[in-house]
Amino acid sequence: EVQLAESGGGLVQAGGSLRLSCAASGFTFDDYGIGWFRQAPGMAREAVSCVSSSDGTIYYHDAVKGRFVISSDKAKNTVYLQMNNLKPEDTAVYLCAAGLCVPSQRAMAVREGNWGQGTQVTVSS
Repeated sequence: EVQLAESGGGLVQAGGSLRLSCAASGFTFDDYGIGWFRQAPGMAREAVSCVSSSDGTIYYHDAVKGRFVISSDKAKNTVYLQMNNLKPEDTAVYLCAAGLCVPSQRAMAVREGNWGQGTQVTVSS
């Protein structure tokens, strides 16, 4: 059973930084791609960043390129999202997900049940 547990969200001022962590169990990063989505109130869920399990290539949403960095620790089965120079428009619930990450398609497909519960990130102006 895939289980994902996020941590690290919080309230930060614009220009600040946060690091999100996602501890995964029930699979390895060789089995599934791993990534982060976010969902703001009234908005669709969008893929922020993901890492392909097949070749390690990485996708970043244009809105976060140059500010966010995704990394993974296979020994700990944990993925991180370092978020720098945060903006109020980054405010959202951030969810960890396991699935098929295809950076060339700028997309990640996630099966039902392969989501974490989410962690709130709030950026004040």
